[in-house]
Amino acid sequence: MTSKVIYSGDLRCESEHLQSGSVILTDAPTDNHGKGEAFSPTDLCATSLAQCMLTTIAILGKNKGISIDGAYAEVQKNMTPSPRKIGEIVINLYFNGEFSADDQEFIKYTAMNCPVALSLSADLKKNVSFYFE
Repeated sequence: MTSKVIYSGDLRCESEHLQSGSVILTDAPTDNHGKGEAFSPTDLCATSLAQCMLTTIAILGKNKGISIDGAYAEVQKNMTPSPRKIGEIVINLYFNGEFSADDQEFIKYTAMNCPVALSLSADLKKNVSFYFE
């Protein structure tokens, strides 16, 4: 088992990662009857894409001598009204340091082919921009 999810009422869930014991709360968003006091499940989905991109680049980049320490992502999730679902995820990825043209292509390819990116529907628009500073 990966996690245990408990519905605690008032449109909130508590999810425990069973291996580590860490806990994540989710709340329904304000535009869908919730209080918006925590990540919504769809917020986590969009955020997970950025986390997976950065983590996969870091893992595979080690073998190439590429360090992305200090890299960060800004994430925006856009919902469609009917059916209610994530229609677009906009991610801006920022990397500090010197990266050759080959390194930049590796980073872009790896991000777009991380496990979460490959698991999401092809119909979901993934608008990803890369900034090398």
